[in-house]
Amino acid sequence: MNKNSSHTPPPGQPGCLTVLRSILPHLTKTEHKAAEYILENPAEVIHLTITSLAETCSIAEATIFRLCKKAGFTGFQSFKIALAAEMYPTFATEYQEVSADDSPGALAAKVFHSISEGLQDTLRIVDEKELAKAIAAVCQAKRIYAYGSGVSSIVALDIEYRFIRFGIPVVSYSDAHMQYTSASLAKPGDVILVISHSGSNQDILGAIELAKPCGATVIAITSHLRSPISQAADITLCGMAREVNYRSEAMASRLMHMALIDALYVGVMLQQPDTIKANVQKMRTAVPRRKV
Repeated sequence: MNKNSSHTPPPGQPGCLTVLRSILPHLTKTEHKAAEYILENPAEVIHLTITSLAETCSIAEATIFRLCKKAGFTGFQSFKIALAAEMYPTFATEYQEVSADDSPGALAAKVFHSISEGLQDTLRIVDEKELAKAIAAVCQAKRIYAYGSGVSSIVALDIEYRFIRFGIPVVSYSDAHMQYTSASLAKPGDVILVISHSGSNQDILGAIELAKPCGATVIAITSHLRSPISQAADITLCGMAREVNYRSEAMASRLMHMALIDALYVGVMLQQPDTIKANVQKMRTAVPRRKV
């Protein structure tokens, strides 16, 4: 597929699910197994990595790659984008892709539209029960840690900056050694928020494995619901980012994950309004002293 072409099929051309159905008789046994799973669970497959889909179907990742090639795609990622476009038609609108010929106003409109659509996609898949559990855990937390690497470290730092208003110790770590150290010293009542777009970061996963026996509650913020990290965590909040040609999917996920953190923050705030109001007032009194 040409990366500059629309992911939605032109009028008269079949969508990716239709293509899968049409090639079923020509697939190997394992390819057929993967195709059947995709056809039966398209909404779930959008949020899976090639590794998690392979594990779910008990087949090799290479099998899924061959299936995508037979369906006319360059790989699993391009297939997922087309699948999302088929399920959510607005996913692949003309506003998604920017070009060097765009005016500043047109460029801003396209970027903002892409962000807006990503937020709407995330809202569609938010698990209300998981969010409620996350709010309850943070409300009862004695101490909060936030772990993230790379782009996700920005989200972790944002958690530290805002959640300190709850009046309990909050620390973010982007260094794996500090994540391991703090996780190994965690205690019951501590809450650890881990942020990982792929949900497959080995350092984060190792920190979770250290924290769980200590009695800490782990909340995962990720883009892949069936990832190793989401499976290891006690609570998972999933955000759907859109990959477009001017930024990586991981970069786009930062905004979706921050939106989930916003929802969590507001949820906790509404559970203890008097405490938060008093803490914010103390901050507003203290901060102006640093201004000229």
